[in-house]
Amino acid sequence: MENKKLHMPIRARPYDHQRRAFSFACRLLGLTGHDPPTSRGVALLMEMGTGKSLTAIAVAGRLFLESKVERMLIVAPLSILGVWQEEFRKFADFEYSLVILNGGESKKIEKLRQMPTSGLQVAVINYESAWRLEKELAAWDADIIVCDEGHKIKTHNITASKCMHRLGAKARYRMLLTGTIITNKAIDVFSPYKFLNPTVFGNSFYAFRNRYFDMVGYGNHTPVLKANMAEELTRRIHSIAFRATKAECLDLPETTEIVQRVELEQQARKLYQQLVRDSYAQIKCGEITTANVLTRLLRLSQLTGGFLRGDETDRVERISSAKLDALSDIIDSAAQEGGKLVVIVRFLPEIDAITAMLERKSIGYALITGAVKDRDEQVRRFQADPDVTVFVGQIATAGLGITLTAADKMVFYSLDYSMSNFEQAKARIHRVGQRNPCTYIYLVTAGTVDEKVLQALRDKADLARVLIDEYWTGKNPFETP
Repeated sequence: MENKKLHMPIRARPYDHQRRAFSFACRLLGLTGHDPPTSRGVALLMEMGTGKSLTAIAVAGRLFLESKVERMLIVAPLSILGVWQEEFRKFADFEYSLVILNGGESKKIEKLRQMPTSGLQVAVINYESAWRLEKELAAWDADIIVCDEGHKIKTHNITASKCMHRLGAKARYRMLLTGTIITNKAIDVFSPYKFLNPTVFGNSFYAFRNRYFDMVGYGNHTPVLKANMAEELTRRIHSIAFRATKAECLDLPETTEIVQRVELEQQARKLYQQLVRDSYAQIKCGEITTANVLTRLLRLSQLTGGFLRGDETDRVERISSAKLDALSDIIDSAAQEGGKLVVIVRFLPEIDAITAMLERKSIGYALITGAVKDRDEQVRRFQADPDVTVFVGQIATAGLGITLTAADKMVFYSLDYSMSNFEQAKARIHRVGQRNPCTYIYLVTAGTVDEKVLQALRDKADLARVLIDEYWTGKNPFETP
């Protein structure tokens, strides 16, 4: 059978590396005329910002249009389930129905059973829910399973990994997405590849370990890759994997912006909605000024970041962990890729929570807030010390006069309302000395003032004036459509 060139069914002009990744996957999966397929599983080892989800959507769409698949299961970290919904909405140029399996266990099962049947049926679920609902997911019988942030199943004997191995064995096609399959421990490739294609490294972890590694150290518990097996291991890894790094993707734009929406927990959402109503009532009872509007907006912004200060006391209460959980997943992905990350934050309680999380993960970090005196030393450590991989900066004090080009990724955890602070913070990584395209990730709590703040900053609009104008047209300016 002759090879055929396949169109990427997406509503965007793909970059060259995305076309090559798509062609690689299609060739492996037998869509270009090869019969039988080289592999039923393919890994997209594409760094953050290079478009691996777009590529995966294109591959799944091609399989659907070729009548190879009808049902698609995407398993991902909880914090990025909504990202898949947004990516499909933006890019999928084929008919599909997508449902995020969230809520209680019975609600998830009900959603799965009542999936719309039009187009490609796509179910999106997080790893913990997947193993809890393994029986139901197995019965749903997805034709293709995508394991997003696939390093989450790098340990072969944890419950999530075992579940993905079993579900993957039933599926006709499998894809695994991650920045890289190996960081410090080459032995971590076994579990993801058991999900993808067990013929590459086999089904037995111990047979794999004995073939490729020597066990050394106290008690012989430390695996060290055998020098004479390194070439074979690498060749087998890349036999079903497409690799793309930002440094190699010369066609990428200088900057890429990703808006990652997170969902407040139910109780936090109720508190937020009540605060929206209270804020509107209070400005209606007083003078409509910039100061009054921004004061009310401040409390709403604090809540979207997870904290709320009492009206009559200075006590700060923890309300939500939604953004922190999302950041934790981003940090894990950056660590997996071996890169450095800058996190820009507005409020001090958020910074305290972030640094505590980094310490729990044993991740070295540098920090600049208004209270930090050794700014130059903090910058030097981040720029020069390979063990300091995260920089946490308060937007009002860390946005000027420093260079953070050791990183090409920046997360805006929370934003103030200053256009100057926003642009200055972005320039910390995108400046002279930066050799890679830069990625900016905005953590936005869905359906909150976060969306209005980011939109105003990107539009270079006067946020207070926008809100006041909305008020005079009869709207609650703190509500988000």
